Amino acid sequence: MELYLFALIILASCAFFDLIVGVSNDAVNFLNSSIGSRVAPRYIIMIIASLCIFAGVTFSSGMMEVARKGIFHPGFFLMPELISIFLAVMITDVILLDLFNTFGFPTSTTVSIVFELLGSAVAISLIKIQMSGDSYSMLVNYINTSKALTIIMGILLSVGIAFLFGVIAQFVTRLLFTFDYMKRLKRYSGIWGGIALAIITYFILIKGAKGTSFLPYESIIWIKTNAWTIVFVNFLFFGLIFQFLTLYTRINILKPIVLIGTFALAMSFASNDLVNFIGVPLAGLSAYNIASAAANPLTVTMDALQESVQSNTLLLLLAGFVMVATLWISRKARTVTRTEVSLGRQNEGIERFGSSALSRILVRIAYFFFVITQRFIPVKIRTTISERLDSTIYKPTFTLEGKQPSFDLLRASVNLIVASAIISFATSLQLPLSTTYVTFMVAMGTSLSDQAWGRESAVYRITGVLTVIGGWFFTAFAAFTISLIFAFLISLFKLIAIIFLLIFVSVIILYTNRYHKKREEETSTIEALSLKSINSADTAVKTSFEQTGQFLMSLSNNLNLNFEAAIAEDLERLKESKSKTGQIHNWANIIIENIFETLCFFKKNDLDDTRRYSSTISSLQAIAESHSDIVIRTSEHFDNYHAGFLDDQKEELRRIKILLNRLLWNTSIMLLRRKKVDYRYIEGQCLKINNLVKEYEKNQIKRIQRRESKTRLNVLFYGLLGNCLKISEHTKELLDIFKESFDSCKL
Repeated sequence: MELYLFALIILASCAFFDLIVGVSNDAVNFLNSSIGSRVAPRYIIMIIASLCIFAGVTFSSGMMEVARKGIFHPGFFLMPELISIFLAVMITDVILLDLFNTFGFPTSTTVSIVFELLGSAVAISLIKIQMSGDSYSMLVNYINTSKALTIIMGILLSVGIAFLFGVIAQFVTRLLFTFDYMKRLKRYSGIWGGIALAIITYFILIKGAKGTSFLPYESIIWIKTNAWTIVFVNFLFFGLIFQFLTLYTRINILKPIVLIGTFALAMSFASNDLVNFIGVPLAGLSAYNIASAAANPLTVTMDALQESVQSNTLLLLLAGFVMVATLWISRKARTVTRTEVSLGRQNEGIERFGSSALSRILVRIAYFFFVITQRFIPVKIRTTISERLDSTIYKPTFTLEGKQPSFDLLRASVNLIVASAIISFATSLQLPLSTTYVTFMVAMGTSLSDQAWGRESAVYRITGVLTVIGGWFFTAFAAFTISLIFAFLISLFKLIAIIFLLIFVSVIILYTNRYHKKREEETSTIEALSLKSINSADTAVKTSFEQTGQFLMSLSNNLNLNFEAAIAEDLERLKESKSKTGQIHNWANIIIENIFETLCFFKKNDLDDTRRYSSTISSLQAIAESHSDIVIRTSEHFDNYHAGFLDDQKEELRRIKILLNRLLWNTSIMLLRRKKVDYRYIEGQCLKINNLVKEYEKNQIKRIQRRESKTRLNVLFYGLLGNCLKISEHTKELLDIFKESFDSCKL
């Protein structure tokens, strides 16, 4: 029994880490609306979320039954077999969720735990069938197929239901209030607030009370009996309060609705998803206790797990404490939140995801459907709907820190109300649907209704949504497969397999933390380039040139790395150089976006300044494209193991590299420090590069005539020279613009 006591300690440790990685992933479910709309300072939002997590965990007792008997029939297994199942599940869960958190993808903790239980149970069942000599068709006796299929179908249906409800609810709400909602909110605030709070009360208190660990049975029956009375009283009570606040105070009633909705959704998350993190370890503890009370602990069947057991409230609160602590300190939670908020934001900007063939097809189909539908709607109705859904009148209000919300409070309130209602209703039926699926798809549905997916961003947003959904299917496949393999290993090799898997998990977590820290630093650098909080032309111009200086410095460093690696034929350093290309290209795009923002600050009579400043766009684009072309050309050439440079070519590339480095560094330092430099020296550097390129092109022709250089090497060498010349020419153009701006006192 000592081995299984040790296994219980490991399960408890895994539960601790699973709470951390699970909350890091699922925090997006209840934080995205409040953070995206910037309804309050972050610390206020976090305090509210923390309080409701503590409240929500006490409502999760009923959900714990899923881990005990929801996927398999425990009566067919012995305690050692169940411990093997549970260990495989928890180790797999920690690995999977940590990987998704590292890359910022919201995945489903419910899907992961369901398929992990299914995979490990199948593995142990197959071993039992093999040892007993029975037919493999007996597998259906071990697995609770009906319950498992019900859970899986509920999860899949929730995706479509959540999206559909999000689209409809936001469309009706926006049609009623429009984007200029403050005027109409005074008229309908009582009704809107009353409905919102009545829905939250119904689904959280009445439906959620069924799984509470502290309310007596009589109280639950009384709540269920008087359900509609409570709803009606809440509607009248909150309706009158919100109408009074709107008429006699300056309080925006959407703010308390969003904050209360955040409370409700976080409470739904805690009550519905806590089973995903500690349900399996608690089931393992129950199995161990049942076995310990028997005369032959290793041979007693686990039929007792079929019985309902009330979870210990202190254990639930302890889990809630870990969840709250994680919510405050986890940086990966912010990464996942950032992904979902960016996909639903109202304003344009740099998109995280690119375009894909499937997203383009879907956009084309949707556009075709929209055009066809318009023909059947009367012009007057189309005009009225178009006027009320006109998103151009949307004017975001900036926070005190100068940050712009991703969407308005009206959409945030719809997100929270619809998502909390769906999740809480499922919790009352003991269906562990995915809070991630629901909240994500509701948010995507409301953003679609709000026309956040315009023609400029639709393909990129849809690619992002498809990527996240694809990640969900990958979660199911990976959870089933990995837990099945782990369960086989633990069952066959016992302690050796457990120790090996623990070491494996530790290595994975250390690597992902290091990788995530690096990604966070890159993201912070890019986010620091934003001009959203700047409100004057002079400051915007100064900031843009500073950013351009940083961009040129990073580009220079990467070019130096690339040339040295190409000359030495160092594939590892070439790979490192290529990995930095995307970030540098993003920098250029963000600076260009900032330039467009800056142009809005110029007055109409500043046409000369505007024209001169806008010409930096083409220069930055050309520099970024030439840099990318250099890196990609060299990487592909040596990845394919083509011939390396000749000695003469190496020397010529080194001289070009040195001159280009000096040019870029001097220009970047000048832009960063905003002080005069020796322009003649810079011009001289550009002239030297131009002359050397012409000279080296002639040398290359001679080498070609002597048949010393191969065709692919010729293409690469000419490509590098041409791109270096373009970079120097456009850098000089940036320098000329800077000099004119400096002389005209714009800097």
